[in-house]
Amino acid sequence: MRGWFDNVDWGDIGRACLDTLVMLGGSLALTILLGLPLGVLLYLTGQGRLAQSRLANGALGTVVNILRSIPFIILLIIMIPLTVALVGTSLGVLGAIPPLVVGAAPFYARLVEGSLKEVDRTTIEAVQAMGATTRRIVTGALIPEALPGLIAGATVTAVALVSFTAMAGVVGAGGLGDLAIRFGYQRFQTDVMVVTVVLLVILVQAIQFAGDRLACHYTRR
Repeated sequence: MRGWFDNVDWGDIGRACLDTLVMLGGSLALTILLGLPLGVLLYLTGQGRLAQSRLANGALGTVVNILRSIPFIILLIIMIPLTVALVGTSLGVLGAIPPLVVGAAPFYARLVEGSLKEVDRTTIEAVQAMGATTRRIVTGALIPEALPGLIAGATVTAVALVSFTAMAGVVGAGGLGDLAIRFGYQRFQTDVMVVTVVLLVILVQAIQFAGDRLACHYTRR
C-alpha cells in the first residue's frame, strides 16, 4: 500500500488543500456579499412586490441569466483581461477569485430570490401595516424568515464553487484541481488523482453537513 502512493507529495497536497480553501472562502464570501443584495433586488422589483419595476427586473434578470448561461471554463478565459485589471494577475489563487465570484454570484442571487418568494405574504403585510419602510421590511422580516433557505442556498453555492475551483486548475489557478490535472491527468499518476478526488469529496461532504446543520438550527418550527 505504501508503494502505491509513491507519486504523492504530501507537502504539495497540503499546499493544494490550503489553496482550495482560500479560493473557496474568499469567493464564497464575495459571492454572498454580491449575490444577496442582487437576489433581494430581483425579488423586490418583481411583479406585485414592494418595488415593482418591469424594466429593472427585466434588466437584472437578463444579466443574471446571461452570466449563468456561460460555462465556467469559458468564463475563466474571457475574464482574463478583467481579472488582470482587478487583481494584477490571472494566475494562482488570487487570479481565480474574480471569475469564481462572477460565475457563482448570479447563481446564488436566483436561490436568494426563490427563498424570499417562499416567505408568507401575510408576514410582509403585517410589517407593512405597522408603517415599516422597505428597508426595514427586508432586514426585519424577509431575510430573517428566509434565513434557512438562504443558508441552504449558500451551501449549494459553496458545493458548486468547489467544482469551479477544480476547473480553475486548467488555467493554473492552483489548488487540488490544478494538482489533479498536472499530475493525475497529464502525467498519468493515478494515485495523485485518487487522493485529490477523495479530498474534494470529503470537502463537499463537510460543507453539506455544516450547511444542513446550520439551516436546521435557524429553521423556525
